[in-house]
Amino acid sequence: MKASVYKIEIPRRRFVNRGNERRLVTPHPRRRVLSLAAGAAALSAISRVAWAQPYPTRPVRIIVPFAPGGSTDISARLLGQWLSERLGQQFVIENRPGASGNIGTEAVVRAPADGHTLLGISTVNVVNTVLFDKLNFNFIRDIAPVAGIFRFAFVMVVNPSFPAKTVPEFITYANANPGKISFASSGVGTGLHMSGELFKMMTGVNMVHVPYRGSGPALTDLLGGQVQVMFVDLPSSIEYVRSGKLRALAVTTAMRSEMLPEIPTVAEFLPGYEASGWNGVGAPKNTPAEIVERLNKEINAALADPKMKVRFAELGGVPFSGSPAELEKVVVEEAEKWGKVIRSANIKPE
Repeated sequence: MKASVYKIEIPRRRFVNRGNERRLVTPHPRRRVLSLAAGAAALSAISRVAWAQPYPTRPVRIIVPFAPGGSTDISARLLGQWLSERLGQQFVIENRPGASGNIGTEAVVRAPADGHTLLGISTVNVVNTVLFDKLNFNFIRDIAPVAGIFRFAFVMVVNPSFPAKTVPEFITYANANPGKISFASSGVGTGLHMSGELFKMMTGVNMVHVPYRGSGPALTDLLGGQVQVMFVDLPSSIEYVRSGKLRALAVTTAMRSEMLPEIPTVAEFLPGYEASGWNGVGAPKNTPAEIVERLNKEINAALADPKMKVRFAELGGVPFSGSPAELEKVVVEEAEKWGKVIRSANIKPE
């Protein structure tokens, strides 16, 4: 619908002759106020009509700033399928990896703020706010939080040939072999990397970080014995653990995972240790509040769907429901937490 353009006319000055005098006559102040109020009311009415249009009016892109197969991609595809059926428009997943997720994120920052381009977000986006000194955008300022999708544990896994079978045994072995253990991650600044760096900081062990371009290649080398340990998201690794191809030493969350209840937490041996991954949805700043609220409501409805809960459980995660404000609080808190780790370990971007 093409919106009409309303102009608020500024009354013209006029002069009248009274005897030998020529006087300036201005409109009555009350009339001017009423005129301006009427114009403002008309604009407000047009705004209400515009946002009363159905949303979405065309296919919606969810840009995932990472390669296919990771947790952000998996959660976005599950959600996109549900929203497509629910809202009658296709929610299309577009993978745009590169620069630790910054390429895809910037694409959404620059997109029109109309709710038809969304961003799959994760811990990586938060870490990048501290890790990178110079970006063309600021994630916290330029991306509006919409809703969480799901949370999941990382799990500390080793190749079955590795001698340690528990976290205390691993620490003892690492201290006896400083600098000889390689720990893999899906890249500098990822949740997998940060989990390992937090472990190093709290234990004092000396491990060599080996970053990969994604968790898939890192897992391949871990399975092949080229690296010894990895803190990996449960959705990507749970089948390898169940089949015995990898040995799980501990999960990184404060509580044990329902999917691997027999596996202890790192905190059981290292009090205070906690790390977890999460995925969610963001939108360009200035996206209308009505659209953000609609998306938040629909996404939370998806997370309450029993079929979605089962699917998340199969992936080793739990629904991460809540308001945009609650998601924003998580973002701010994690930026502070991981900022301390980055500064302590003097981590620099690749």
